[in-house]
Amino acid sequence: MASRPARVAADTIAAISTPPGEGAIAMVRLSGKGALRVADSLFRGALPPSQFPARLQHFGAIMDGPVAVDEVLISVHRTPASYTGEDVVEISCHGGTLIPARILKLCLGCGARAARPGEFTERAFLNGKMDLTQAEAVIDLIRARTDLALRSAAEQLEGNLGRAVASIRDDLVALTAHVEASMDFADEDIAPDEGDKLRARLASISQKISALLATADRGRILREGVRVVLFGPTNAGKSSLLNRLLGFDRAIVSESHGTTRDTVEEAINLRGIAVRLFDTAGLRETGDAVERAGIARTEQSLQKADLSVHVADRSMPRPTEFGTWQNRNGHILVLNKSDLPEHCDWKTTEALRISCVSGEGITQFEDEIVARVGRENLQAESTVAINTRHRDCLRRALEACVRVNDALTAGVTPDCYAVDIKQALTAVGEVIGTVDHEQILDSVFGQFCIGK
Repeated sequence: MASRPARVAADTIAAISTPPGEGAIAMVRLSGKGALRVADSLFRGALPPSQFPARLQHFGAIMDGPVAVDEVLISVHRTPASYTGEDVVEISCHGGTLIPARILKLCLGCGARAARPGEFTERAFLNGKMDLTQAEAVIDLIRARTDLALRSAAEQLEGNLGRAVASIRDDLVALTAHVEASMDFADEDIAPDEGDKLRARLASISQKISALLATADRGRILREGVRVVLFGPTNAGKSSLLNRLLGFDRAIVSESHGTTRDTVEEAINLRGIAVRLFDTAGLRETGDAVERAGIARTEQSLQKADLSVHVADRSMPRPTEFGTWQNRNGHILVLNKSDLPEHCDWKTTEALRISCVSGEGITQFEDEIVARVGRENLQAESTVAINTRHRDCLRRALEACVRVNDALTAGVTPDCYAVDIKQALTAVGEVIGTVDHEQILDSVFGQFCIGK
């Protein structure tokens, strides 16, 4: 990652860093120039926190005047060797609601201010401790629901994605520097790349960008899960199937038709695969405005589905609309209620037969989902994957590269396509949070020995 000037805020922030509710331990964290001063004013122990060796815990008490609020362990992490790059104090106290809140209130009373959401990680980025992809990996790490998603977030936090993007950016910096130098310092005998040689450099950059863009769906699946939509006629057992897969009653089940009016979404970990299940309103002709709105949402969910599961009642006649519901993404036909006699309409129909009442066929249905995930290339096998923001930035960069290539084909002068190279450079820099025009100048003067 390119070096960037630290933007250390003058104020000191404080926050409770552990989830609310009952627990054995809670942590209050301070960061900033005044973190040690705040800790010194509140802590009573063998030494004040400002004299602690770094990264060692010390026992003592947090005081509210003469009154001890709680016995705590405090550790100090001094700048720049801390998470935020600033002085950080971590106060480990007893868990619960009141004690951490009271300690935080005392910190605020001593000059700290309440941290904004994500501000500790934001300061880590601003102080050059991580790039933007690493900062985003922190929340991915917290939200990971499968081992693969956890590994992906951990590798992104280590900088794997950032290094790949930084490599593309370095190529664009060199290309920009070369083109600008050839225009601005023509009398320095700089021979610009032309024709096939320049196209080759541009093609290499475009190929790297395209390779990262190809991981966008993989990244969505890693972070969000495979979208599996349960659809079909009313009272076929879609909500029962959702409840059976979840292992608890999430959706209301009734013999009345049209019980489900809205889309119900839940996430599960299915044998290491993150799956987002959508239970949808039953498809039928209806005069009920609310139910029609629910059916419209069913159609919207189906358009975005990675896998669609058509659930039908095998004990009832085949619906007249059955044929119109077959052409769906990754379509799986499931005939529910195998605990009841099968209607003759289904005798020759190839489908998975299950019973949400007895559990018959549920394991085979899960097997089929896992198989379809592999067959449809929906399993995110690689851990390097971009998110939506990265995709938008890289797409703009690739479009700019295409314009440069078109300009080269048309034989225009460098000043006509230099602006597009800069736009590609800016868009790629946005991925890792580095948009530094001074680095281009450094490359110009260093690479071409200008100013001799």
